[in-house]
Amino acid sequence: MTPKVTSDFWVGAYRRRLGMLNIPVFITARGDATAGAILIKLNTLDGNAELFQRSFDLDGARIWVTLAQGSDRDIDEMVRKQRQFDPDIWVIEVEDRAGRHLLGDEGLSS
Repeated sequence: MTPKVTSDFWVGAYRRRLGMLNIPVFITARGDATAGAILIKLNTLDGNAELFQRSFDLDGARIWVTLAQGSDRDIDEMVRKQRQFDPDIWVIEVEDRAGRHLLGDEGLSS
């Protein structure tokens, strides 16, 4: 069984991994350090964005799923509503014209 990684630790590792590739990343909402859910907003800097959330597949493995795609404004509104519902949620914004988010990379997918 894979040891449980805290949200704070995972976010720090994610920021470092993106930083190694010079991909800008910002924490726009800091959630619960231990077990806060994490939303990743990918802003492609063309007025569009995509929103990801950690989930589980049928085997119980952690995966990243796309919650929504649309205008940057619409995704921001969706995030705002999620934060009203769950104030312990982390919101991380990644800015990359090429659409790189690295969520499928080894070590980040879980």
